Amino acid sequence: MPVTPITELNERARDVFRLVVESYLGTGLPVGSRTISKLASLSLSPASIRNVMQDLEELGLLAAPHTSAGRMPTETGLRLFVDGMMQAAEPSPEERRAIEAGISEGGPIEEALSAATAALSGLSACAGIVMVPKREPVLRQFGFVPLNGRQALAVLVGQDGSIENRVLDLPEGVTPMMLNEAANFMSARFGGMTLRDAGEALRREMENERSALQGAARELVERGIAVWSHDADDRPVLIVRGQAHLLDDGTAADLERVRQLLEQLEGKEEISRLLESALAGSATKIFIGSENKLFSLSGSSVIAAPYRGGDGRVVGVVGVIGPTRLNYARVIPMVDFTAQTLSRLMR
Repeated sequence: MPVTPITELNERARDVFRLVVESYLGTGLPVGSRTISKLASLSLSPASIRNVMQDLEELGLLAAPHTSAGRMPTETGLRLFVDGMMQAAEPSPEERRAIEAGISEGGPIEEALSAATAALSGLSACAGIVMVPKREPVLRQFGFVPLNGRQALAVLVGQDGSIENRVLDLPEGVTPMMLNEAANFMSARFGGMTLRDAGEALRREMENERSALQGAARELVERGIAVWSHDADDRPVLIVRGQAHLLDDGTAADLERVRQLLEQLEGKEEISRLLESALAGSATKIFIGSENKLFSLSGSSVIAAPYRGGDGRVVGVVGVIGPTRLNYARVIPMVDFTAQTLSRLMR
């Protein structure tokens, strides 16, 4: 159904509609005319309010789930509210600090993305989602930092300045000198290559016995390349955190909808395809209920914002999934801020 332009509603209808939507988003319950009439900002009798609500229902903006049970906004009504009436509330200093605290520089980028998603989930009481950038870093430098006699920290520096660390089990007999030798060899031999190309080059050298390294140093190089290559192959495309937030007190009578949503979250490929549509834009996208066929059964909403890499290009998407009655005015700016924070991290 086409969304009725907000300009086609008179002032009385806009006031009643806004109050119904705000009350519904706060409680998750249908709103009756008597409830609206008690609000100090509206000087209308319950009978007048009922007439206005009936008109809004005929326009497809409100619906009555049960006879005389009050009204609630339809998905069309929610879209009108979000696009034309909502007054966004910027994240508080406490909310900003909570999001930023979960993101630390250094270490695997997925850890920062996961932490940001978990923080966003906790603050919004929704499931947090983030699409990990599909990237194959071009290598610049390798390093090994001994931790103890059996392990070392493998450090990879990319051409874009990114730094990632992994703990590596050491072969028997590796000395600190061997760690330096292997790191210098890898930096000189594989600098400027992707991990995939470096692995192929190492395999060819080993097959042809042309490697300058032997014994424990040679095995160390093999393990160093392997830990990065395997890790890149296993990286999740989509990280989901906070599914438990979807099982709040208000879902007890709506368990089938929640079950459908949880199943949809398990099918990460379909969610990823939805988020990919947000990669093409520069602004936050909002999908309400059946506007996207993926959520036609669960009646869920998605708020997703793109974040950028060091070169300014969009590399991923972060957002939340929750019920259509979520607090859009609060959550949309929160998702925006998380995307901006991730963009700063990726520079």
